[in-house]
Amino acid sequence: MATFKKKTKTKQDIPTSALPDIIFMLLFFFMIATTFRESELLVKNSLPQASELTKLEKKSLVSYIYIGEPTDRKKFGTEARIQVNDVLIDPDQIVQHVITEKDKLGEDGDKITMSLKIDREAKMGIISDVRQQLREANALKVNYAANKKLRLD
Repeated sequence: MATFKKKTKTKQDIPTSALPDIIFMLLFFFMIATTFRESELLVKNSLPQASELTKLEKKSLVSYIYIGEPTDRKKFGTEARIQVNDVLIDPDQIVQHVITEKDKLGEDGDKITMSLKIDREAKMGIISDVRQQLREANALKVNYAANKKLRLD
């Protein structure tokens, strides 16, 4: 009489030879897709629009100053404030900020560009105070940031 053999299930292993390649592809994807925020905005910052804009050449020589109404009104009030490096400061502290930024750059400290990102609703009084303090700190290269105006012709 004939005998029946049980079919044994063969265990197939998952090939792991491509696993390091997959891991490195994921790593590179997240390195490219992730952007780091320079600073957390503590002030409202909706930039004005302009038609004639130029890009900054060396962003490593740029220091940003944000001016606008604080986002946390209960804590900081409703008057326009100045923000540098995640800290709200008064206009008389700008000279010290410029000196520390120039020291960070070393020899290129004299080539620093101060980029003002000013909210479109900010009053001119605080802006002129900042400009005066920048003159006192001998930071004469000033940039005003704006968004590009879309032309609908």
